[in-house]
Amino acid sequence: MLEQVCQVAREAGNAIMQVYQGEKPIDATHKLDDSPVTAADIAAHKIIVESLNRLTPDIPVLSEEDPPAWEIRQHWQRYWLVDPLDGTKEFLKRNGEFTVNIALIENGKPVLGVVYAPVMKVMYSAAEGKAWKEECDIRNPIHVRDARPPLVVISRSHTDEELKEYLQQLGEHQTTSIGSSLKFCLVAEGQAQLYPRFGPTCIWDTAAGHAVAVAAGAHVHDWKGVTLDYTPRESFLNPGFRVSIY
Repeated sequence: MLEQVCQVAREAGNAIMQVYQGEKPIDATHKLDDSPVTAADIAAHKIIVESLNRLTPDIPVLSEEDPPAWEIRQHWQRYWLVDPLDGTKEFLKRNGEFTVNIALIENGKPVLGVVYAPVMKVMYSAAEGKAWKEECDIRNPIHVRDARPPLVVISRSHTDEELKEYLQQLGEHQTTSIGSSLKFCLVAEGQAQLYPRFGPTCIWDTAAGHAVAVAAGAHVHDWKGVTLDYTPRESFLNPGFRVSIY
């Protein structure tokens, strides 16, 4: 099923690129939480939901662009968790650092994950405890890698005082910044060793990257040391967390 989900992500990525490469300026509206949404988000959402419903008609889908009401999803034990376009701010900046995120959740854990970066044409995927990176039609297994000083990857568009204080206390390190769930993937493939996050994220922002990072040997914990949990709850917000090889 993993390869079929990868193909769904590619098709959604192609729809996104049609908008991204268009000659017209990209129009964005804002949702209630003030996050931007574009025609590319909606086009990718439709492709993913329709494709997953055909692929697994017995598994419900929770997408950022049309999340079911709490009463509908409160007893879900197995469901798809989707961000059709993660990194809409990077999409609007046209810097290429955005992804299609698809994860399969079972009993609160992301057991399958796909992160596709359509501009880079890079696919990260994970299932059954293994993770891969596919580039130029070549797919290779990936795993975390230690490095000293560690490279810390941080958000391109979201910084806060807590993060600045944390980095000041961290000791010797280097930093790099990138958008979307690519931060999880940099840790997974051994390019970075730590991704700390204090600012707000939602479950669809993290689930696919979480699956890839854990399958590659990383840990994804909140600041109390508890693994991020995707068991249905009324709020979609995550606690702060860290993705780390340590």
